[in-house]
Amino acid sequence: MSNDECRERTFDIRHSTFLMTPADFIHWLSRPNRPTLIMGVLNVTPDSFSDGGQHSTVEAAVEHAKRMVNEGADLIDIGGESTRPGADRVPAAKQVGRIVPVIRRLVRLDVAISIDTTQAPVAAAALDAGASIVNDISAGREDPSIVGLVAERNCPVILMHMQGAPATMQANPTYADVVSEVRDHLVGRANAFVSAGVDGKRIIIDPGIGFGKTVEHNLKLLEHLDTFVETGHPVLVGTSRKGFIGKILDLPEASDRLYGTGATVAWAASNGAGIVRVHDVKPMKQIVTMIQSILQAGR
Repeated sequence: MSNDECRERTFDIRHSTFLMTPADFIHWLSRPNRPTLIMGVLNVTPDSFSDGGQHSTVEAAVEHAKRMVNEGADLIDIGGESTRPGADRVPAAKQVGRIVPVIRRLVRLDVAISIDTTQAPVAAAALDAGASIVNDISAGREDPSIVGLVAERNCPVILMHMQGAPATMQANPTYADVVSEVRDHLVGRANAFVSAGVDGKRIIIDPGIGFGKTVEHNLKLLEHLDTFVETGHPVLVGTSRKGFIGKILDLPEASDRLYGTGATVAWAASNGAGIVRVHDVKPMKQIVTMIQSILQAGR
């Protein structure tokens, strides 16, 4: 067996036994049968809903990122602005000041890094510093110039659905058919990016669990995850520690929602999610690896 064949085999069954570089991520996007990847959350913010203030210094952020990589994270998603319900917006310059010093340190790890932002200047600064993926919760609606930036840089992009804005999105989320409306919105946004010159094979979609949705909406989206997988775009699912888990399990503290998160991660990985975005990398990695092994055994 050649070295390339060995690497491919490793990628299939234990896809994080080697570090996922930006080039590896591009390879992953091109695969017909993509194993589920772990995206570790790195918030360099004082007010994120779950870990605000814990990693707000460069040293603390870098050490946490290293720990997540060592625990099996394939990607690191860094954000300089909280998007929790009710959050206030953070100016682009302040976001850049928070994230760029961290990214410059993390590129030494040669791990794929995504920048969680809706603003083109922040995304550009992050890409210049060494990030390789743009993660836009507004899917290019808040700052349309981010579409051109992604096309120009030819980088992968994650497009998320959100009803409203973080400050008001949970006030009264309403849908006639949440699954079809969210799917149609994401397909429409993906098409808009493609029309602007973005490679459609580098577009990931995210149904936006907890972003302008009730508990019932979130459960319905998870139940029908196959609807999003069938679009052909890799699907990212972000349920980690979120409020709907707390409501169902009567757990007001986000840090207590590990097992509820694990259940949603297992469901997502079993139903075709390409990426799960999590805070607790080590236990979620174990869950995904077991799910992946079961799926592989059945092929």
